[in-house]
Amino acid sequence: MQKIIRRTALARNQAQRKAIRAAKTAEREELKDSLRQRFAYNRIGLDAIRSERQRRREDWMRGPLAPQRDAGFEGKTFGALSPQAMNPPTIPKHLRRKYINIAAGDRVCIMKGRDKGKINEVTRVDVTNETVTVKDLNVADVHFPEWLNQQYGNNTPFQTVNLPLPIDDVRLVVALDDPTTGQTRDVLVEHVYGGGPILERVYGSDTPKHTRYIAGEDIEIPWPRSEPPAAKDEEWDTLRMEVETPTWVPSLHNAPFPPNVMDELRNKFSKYRTRHDPEWVEAKKMEEYRKEYLQSRSLLTPKGELMARIQAKKEERLNARRDADGNYLLDDQTVGFIENFMKEKKAARG
Repeated sequence: MQKIIRRTALARNQAQRKAIRAAKTAEREELKDSLRQRFAYNRIGLDAIRSERQRRREDWMRGPLAPQRDAGFEGKTFGALSPQAMNPPTIPKHLRRKYINIAAGDRVCIMKGRDKGKINEVTRVDVTNETVTVKDLNVADVHFPEWLNQQYGNNTPFQTVNLPLPIDDVRLVVALDDPTTGQTRDVLVEHVYGGGPILERVYGSDTPKHTRYIAGEDIEIPWPRSEPPAAKDEEWDTLRMEVETPTWVPSLHNAPFPPNVMDELRNKFSKYRTRHDPEWVEAKKMEEYRKEYLQSRSLLTPKGELMARIQAKKEERLNARRDADGNYLLDDQTVGFIENFMKEKKAARG
């Protein structure tokens, strides 16, 4: 028994180690894939900057002989970014932040790029790639395929959109009261951390459930107010009148719940049930009738009649050995053997 327990424990530990190794391997592959996507995404921006610098130097060197780049086949999309610039790569789950301390409606200041130092409101926060979209800032022209423009009814080959920014490239702007002057002024918060208490939000709200604080000061930063999503009635919605109308009234003559609740709480065909559906009872009766019919058909054969007689005689002999209470009686040979055995034991002790 000890060997079996030991083998079971060793097999379990081996399976756990194998699962841990497989999980770590999957995390490494996911990290490598994420890094490849990140390098490709950064390469798009670097190539655009490098090509723009080369064109600018060429225009300066040639002067009046500089080519007219906004003409020709690529003139309509000249200077516009590819749609890939709008989709930063996804960060693996095990590498994401535990708390995202920026929500839609916050005011932030951009710390990098051409819009450095500008303040505006956050319109969207993407948790999968940890980016934010700021209203009317970090704007660029993006050229879309012709079929996509036709689908959305756009006449121009490019659209002006707000590109997402990494969370590390922005800082929260919070209105705080100055203790010396008593006036309220905007403060640029460098470090923000999240923690408890964890609060429940309205269903459908994008506001995080944790609480955020200013590091070093432990001043709570309130979340922006978010309006609950407006519910719109549709044709397939259930009417409130149908939901509130009682369809079953309890009484003293029946159980304190509808009969269909029993089917949900216990197996519909459980042997411990005392109440069954009429259809199920009829099906059981038909099974019993079929069994009796098959038994009667088997008795018609000589072999079936012989087996039935042998079984009946066997039951008679067994019933003859029972007493009034239904217990089996011992024969004389067994009783004599027990008496002799007890006498020998008693003699050996005396």
